[in-house]
Amino acid sequence: MIQDLIDADARFLFFTGKGGVGKTSLACAASVAMADAGRKVLLISTDPASNLNEVLETELGAEPRAIPLVPNLFAMNIDPNAAALAYRERIVGPYRGVLPDSAVARIEEQLSGACTTEIASFNEFSRLIGDETAVAGYDRVVLDTAPTGHTLRLLNLPAAWSDFIATNESGSSCLGPLAGLKDQKANYDRALNALKDASLTSLILVARADAGSLAEAARAGSELLDAGIRRQSLVINAIFKARDESDAVAMQLQEESNSTLNNIPSGLKPLPQMQIPFRPTGAVGINRLRALIDPGFEDAEAPISENLAEPGPFPKLRELVNEIAAAGNGVVMTMGKGGVGKTSVAAQVAFQLAELGEPILLATTDPADHLTGRFSNIPNNLTIAAIDPKRETERHVQHVLETTGANLDAEARALLVEELKSPCIEEIAVFAAFAKIVAKGETQFVVLDTAPTGHTLLLLDTTEAYHREVARGGGNLSNEVQQLLPRLRDPEFTRILVVALPEATPVHEAASLQTDLRRAGIEPYAWIVNRSLATTSTTDPQLAAKRRNERPYIAEIETQLARRIALIPISPSAVKGA
Repeated sequence: MIQDLIDADARFLFFTGKGGVGKTSLACAASVAMADAGRKVLLISTDPASNLNEVLETELGAEPRAIPLVPNLFAMNIDPNAAALAYRERIVGPYRGVLPDSAVARIEEQLSGACTTEIASFNEFSRLIGDETAVAGYDRVVLDTAPTGHTLRLLNLPAAWSDFIATNESGSSCLGPLAGLKDQKANYDRALNALKDASLTSLILVARADAGSLAEAARAGSELLDAGIRRQSLVINAIFKARDESDAVAMQLQEESNSTLNNIPSGLKPLPQMQIPFRPTGAVGINRLRALIDPGFEDAEAPISENLAEPGPFPKLRELVNEIAAAGNGVVMTMGKGGVGKTSVAAQVAFQLAELGEPILLATTDPADHLTGRFSNIPNNLTIAAIDPKRETERHVQHVLETTGANLDAEARALLVEELKSPCIEEIAVFAAFAKIVAKGETQFVVLDTAPTGHTLLLLDTTEAYHREVARGGGNLSNEVQQLLPRLRDPEFTRILVVALPEATPVHEAASLQTDLRRAGIEPYAWIVNRSLATTSTTDPQLAAKRRNERPYIAEIETQLARRIALIPISPSAVKGA
């Protein structure tokens, strides 16, 4: 039961999971429950789209602040973007006025990726974990969003404190010169030792009862286990049980939930497991957090605001497809965070375009490849393909090791090998294949599921930056790669569909993605609100309440974020056939 988690003796509790699974809500609910039980608790968020302020009904900052409605509870937000900015400035600052402005700008962009943000955030909370005086007054420290196993392994390598990265230009890192982290070594050592100590630290993997989030939890758990964090447990959130058995949507959701729970990934089965039932109102506010842990708590079903009007009407996806089809050729990309259904949206777009009779290529760069082999009754004019990131990355890594790594000593080579496991490396390694597929849009329609981030696209903005980061000092850029960014920036050639669910985290993370794209000079064509209940006539009381709760997020997309919107209603069955 969830109470076992609250009563655990671990001092540090880390909640991690893919976007939208409810890890912030559960971290907050557990913190409130522990504070209610008399423990003094510090809750820390490292999420760049943190909504702790809203959930805890308190304006928070970079220092611990008391939560007025919960004695003993203190909370703070580590701003990863601010931390990354300060980190970049520490590295780049000494070069200002020494190198040309264009060179400094390229270094800054090189340090704009996810790895840099992650390590900068780790700088901040490792201070809180590694410096006992920083948390001396607290009985429990709860962190919303844990570091990845990659970061922990990288910081644990002795070679990370050598000058190799600083002096070997062709082996430059997405983290910048790691020798610049030398001053943090003692703090990192203490933090890493605390994280690996099962008597001190407990990792809580949060997922929902769907295959995607459970697979992500299994991957994260395995990666962090390899990094030395052995005390793990699993919380499956928002498990749906229908209350109206005559409602087809409700019964299908219940069936899908049960099926998923019966097929939990093998790596998660040995873990202690806790289950949280579906709640249509979310978990904003102290009383709703208490109700999340204690179903008997009053105010569990507080009224949902009826003030917002019904959303729309919005165009259907097919209307957007018809607009796109008028161009005759080009590229359509679905982008969004994991679990929002961008693969299904890409497939629907491709199949609808194929109905118009033109040749269509549907492709994915997702390593999970949920496209090939998934569909039946494929039209003759539709081809489905997958870029295999693993194969592309292996080829790239082998090339780097044979060139940059050829004459390194054992420690430096170990560091290089670890760096080549970075998420940035895989993203960059698929560029050549990705660019070739995009180039096919000159003569036909290409629909792509999953695309590079805004940061990676910006690496293409100068040949030298891309050459240093991707080619690692060897080879020439292909014409497809050189033309990739101009093609993606051309709104008449490429149309980006940003996919989100009508919930707080998916919407705010998609907004951050849109900001990245605009920074790269790419303007999204439309937003797709997926799996929405807004246009359904569901009679199940939970789903009817959820439908009302979607309104503010759909309104936010319509009024603040999107130029065009299409709504896809929640389907009583998975999208598998034509």
